[in-house]
Amino acid sequence: MTEAGRYDPTAFRDVFEHHFTYLAGFRRNVHRYAARPALHDPQTGRRWTYAELGRDVERLAAGLAASGVGRGDVVVFQLFNTPEWALLYLAAQHLGAIAAPINFRFSSGETAYVLDDSRPRAYVFDVAIAGTARDAVELAAHRPDVLVAADGAAGTNGKVPPVRGAVSFGELMAGGRLAVPPLDGVTVYDETTRLYTSGTTGMPKGVSLNSLVEVLTAHDVIMHFPLSPEDKTLNMTPWFHRGGVSSGGPCPVFYVGAEAVPMRRFDPDVCLDYVTEHGLTFLIGAPTNLVMLAGAQEARPRDLSTLRGIVTMGAPLERQACLRFQRVLTPRIFNGYGTTEAFWNTFLRPADLPEHAGSAGRACTDDDVAVVRVSDDGSSGPGDLAATDGAEIGEVIVRSAKSGYAYTNNPAEQAERFRGGWLYTGDLATWDRDEYVTIVGRKDDMIISGGENVHPTQVEEVLNEHPGVRDSAVVGLPDPRWGELVVAYVVTADDGLTAEECDKHCQAHPMLATYKRPRAYRFVTDLPVTATGKKMHYKVREMAVADEAAGLFIRL
Repeated sequence: MTEAGRYDPTAFRDVFEHHFTYLAGFRRNVHRYAARPALHDPQTGRRWTYAELGRDVERLAAGLAASGVGRGDVVVFQLFNTPEWALLYLAAQHLGAIAAPINFRFSSGETAYVLDDSRPRAYVFDVAIAGTARDAVELAAHRPDVLVAADGAAGTNGKVPPVRGAVSFGELMAGGRLAVPPLDGVTVYDETTRLYTSGTTGMPKGVSLNSLVEVLTAHDVIMHFPLSPEDKTLNMTPWFHRGGVSSGGPCPVFYVGAEAVPMRRFDPDVCLDYVTEHGLTFLIGAPTNLVMLAGAQEARPRDLSTLRGIVTMGAPLERQACLRFQRVLTPRIFNGYGTTEAFWNTFLRPADLPEHAGSAGRACTDDDVAVVRVSDDGSSGPGDLAATDGAEIGEVIVRSAKSGYAYTNNPAEQAERFRGGWLYTGDLATWDRDEYVTIVGRKDDMIISGGENVHPTQVEEVLNEHPGVRDSAVVGLPDPRWGELVVAYVVTADDGLTAEECDKHCQAHPMLATYKRPRAYRFVTDLPVTATGKKMHYKVREMAVADEAAGLFIRL
C-alpha cells in the first residue's frame, strides 16, 4: 500500500507483464508434468513427455540461435501437422522470436508474398513442398538467411535438402551447442505468433498475436471445452490457421499440460481408429470433416466412448447434419464461430442443440459480441444495434482480448477493421433476443439482384436440404437486366439430380423468397474451400464468369 493507503499495483504489474507469458506457462509444465505425455505422432511412432519436449525445444532454440535467429526475428514455417511444427512454435518463443506458420497449400507466388511481407530470418518447409519452396525463394525479393528442410512424414531429417543452401531440420536439432536460456525482459505484449489469414477475400494478411493473446486464447479453450491435463486432442484441420493452433491444438494443449496428437493429412478412417487405439478425448475440425467422420463410422462402427466432445468451426452447423453427428459420433457436439484476428467469439454448446443448430451460438465468456446495422459509409458503431428479432441483418463486431488488434504492414486495413476496440468482421448475421447469432454471409459476398439483397448462405442452406445435394455455393453473375443473377454450383449426392429438380425444391421451400432462387446451375465435383472449410466465394465468382462465357451453365 502507498503512504496514502491507496493500492499500488506496481508489483502485480511486474509479475503479470513479465511472468504471465505463454512460454512461462509451457515451462511450468516441463517440470510440473515432466513424466506426462505431451506429444504423440502415431504415423512415425515418435513420443515426447513434457520433460523431453522441453529439452528438444531448447535444442532447437540453440540451433536456430547458432544460425542467427534472435529476439524479434520472424521464423516462417510451411509445414503439415507434425512434431516439427510444434517444436518450432515453442522454440521461436524461447528465443523471443516470432513464429509465423503459413499454409502448405500456398502457391510459390503466395509464399513469396509472405516472405517479402514478413522478411523472416528463417524459412522452414516440408520436403513434400520443396518445389514450391524453391520457386518461392527465387521469386521473393527477400531471401531468408536460414533455409531449413523438414521431413515430418518420415520422422528423420538426414536427407539431402532439396533446395540450394538449405540445411536439414536434423542439423538444427544436433546436440553439442551452447544452451540458450529464455530471454529476460520479455513481456506479455511482445509479438509471439503471426498468422496469415486463409484468404477468403484475396491475398493473405499477417495477423499479429502477442504472448498474452496466446495465454488468454488457451484459457478460453480450457474454459469452453473444458480442456484438462488428462485430455488427448486431435485437431483435424491444419495448425497454421487460428482454429488449428488454438482450438485443441498446440496453443491450449501445451499450456494446460494435455497431449497433442498430430495428423499430417486428414483421413476419417485413420482418425476414428486413433480414437479407439489411443483414447482420444476431443476431435476438432470443420463440418466437412464431421461429414466424412460420420460416413466412415456408419460404414465401420468403432468404440468412440473415450470422446468427451467434437468441436466444429469454420462454418455453420446445419440442423440435419447436427442430428446425424450426435447420433453417429457423440452427443457432445460444439460449434465455435470466429476469425483469424480474434479466434472464436461465439460458442454453441451441446445444451444448445439441436434447437439452435444453424446459429453460431452466444458470446464467449470474456467477449463482447454485437450485430450492428450496416451503413453505406461504414460509420455504424456498437451503439447502432440491429434488432434482436432474428430477422434484421447486420454486421458482426467483437471486442476480445484474444485479438492482437493489428495487421502486419497493413495500416489502412488495420484502421478500417479495428475501430474503438472493436473488430469489424465483415460477416453478416442476425441475432435474437437471447443473443444467439446466426451468420448469413459476408458483406462482400452479398448478391444484389434487381435491387434486392440475396445472402448466399441462406440459399445454400436451402439447396443443401435437398437429399440429392451434397454441397453448394451460390454467387452473383453479372447480368445486364438484373445487375446480378443468382447462380448455384452444386456438388451432387445423386448423379441423376437435375437443375429442374433443384429449382422445384427452392420454389417450394417456405424459407426462400422466389427472387432469391438460383436462375442457373452448374454441377461440379467439388468447391473451392479454405483449409478451415470456408467456401471461397470470390473464387466461385471468378469461375462463374468464365463458365458463363463458355456456356456451361444450365439456365432455367
